[in-house]
Amino acid sequence: MPKFVIEREIPGAGKLTADQLKGISQTSCGVLSNMGPQIQWVHSYVTDDKIYCIYNAPNEEMVREHAKQGGFPANVVSKVSAIIDPTTAE
Repeated sequence: MPKFVIEREIPGAGKLTADQLKGISQTSCGVLSNMGPQIQWVHSYVTDDKIYCIYNAPNEEMVREHAKQGGFPANVVSKVSAIIDPTTAE
């Protein structure tokens, strides 16, 4: 299944409390549950003013629909073409 990186511009994201992050996560999981197993949230990275999310989904449209239903920004959605890590150098 294709993998996507979603860039969400959320000013002050790095200052969100654990409870706020839990609430965002619960909203996301609720939307995912309603959308079915075709779309999966892998994990996210929270930075000062953005959240970068990794999703498995059949297409970009489904990723954007998740964002719309959850009330989340999806400023940039990029399909991953390859994954590399230190073992790629071996």
